[in-house]
Amino acid sequence: MEEKDLIKLSAKELTDLGVCPTCLNRKYNGAVFGDDTNLKLYEDGDIECLFVANPRADGHMMISTQTHYHDMSEAPDELNSKIIRFAKQFMKIIKQVYGCERVYLCTMSDGPMNHYHVQLIPRYAFEERGSKTFVKPRNQYIFDEEKFNKVKNLIAEYAKNAEDA
Repeated sequence: MEEKDLIKLSAKELTDLGVCPTCLNRKYNGAVFGDDTNLKLYEDGDIECLFVANPRADGHMMISTQTHYHDMSEAPDELNSKIIRFAKQFMKIIKQVYGCERVYLCTMSDGPMNHYHVQLIPRYAFEERGSKTFVKPRNQYIFDEEKFNKVKNLIAEYAKNAEDA
């Protein structure tokens, strides 16, 4: 099968074939997951941060590496450190902007081929505590311009200060 034909397959099918859907999606401008430009909050040479298109909660975001690594164990320590530092700050931003009680951090790079990313999943006070947050049904992302811009501006401010440090 030629690479261009792969974009007709689902992310699960690609993963099972040993093809990274994230890398293929980037190479073919959203052909696998769709155009995520309107969800992107931050990007630099190492990472990108965006709201999840099928979130488990309002404010659900992810941080993904630009370079392909299967998971944290394959990535350089400096990159892992950066992801954790940014995730910590993004958790504070999500709590501030969305008013959630907690933000859970998880990484689920499973299957024969996946792309290293961490997910930041908010839990609200009205929701049950515990691991059920990780299996809540996914919903459609609903764009909230005010919250999107506030989060994006706070992330940009943090990133600028992180570079200057």
